[in-house]
Amino acid sequence: MSKKKTDKAKNNDNQVNDNSVKDKVEDAIDQAIEDVEESAEDKQGDDEFSETDKLKEEVQKEKDKFLRLFAEFENYKRRTSKERLELFKTANQEVMSALLPVLDDFDRALNEIQKTEDKNLLKGVELIHTKFRETLTSKGLEAMNVEKGDDFDSDQHEAITQIPAPSEDLKGKIVDVVERGYKLGERIIRYPKVVTGK
Repeated sequence: MSKKKTDKAKNNDNQVNDNSVKDKVEDAIDQAIEDVEESAEDKQGDDEFSETDKLKEEVQKEKDKFLRLFAEFENYKRRTSKERLELFKTANQEVMSALLPVLDDFDRALNEIQKTEDKNLLKGVELIHTKFRETLTSKGLEAMNVEKGDDFDSDQHEAITQIPAPSEDLKGKIVDVVERGYKLGERIIRYPKVVTGK
């Protein structure tokens, strides 16, 4: 077979092998080894040693390159996993926000039923209320604990009005909580509505 035909066959093989990075690295390493062997036959002593060192250096560079590539890929996987986890945590936010008025109605109904003398009705509503609240809690909903006398924080509370403080110690503090606030995971999905004292 002529040298041109052999070269043409090698080129076709290289095009097939170029499909993966691994094949490229192996080809480069094989070529470097062949070069070193050819030069080892032509040269002796220090030249042979330096060619071997060059080959080792090239192999080390390729290893470093692929270690960096692998590290980048691991970082990408970690980042996308974290983003996916965040998405799952907040995916329920719209549904939870829609259910909060129902939970408020349950709280108001429970307060009114406690005023009646019908203990069976009270017990039934309490059971349903508890089950509903526990279900929402298991999905990540958490009530924000805000009480009368707490310091007002505009990042955590929504002031709907300001009234003269009933006492000196309530100035600039929360006087009343009109509507409870809730968190879903670490994110506040409804700020507590409060009345502050001035």
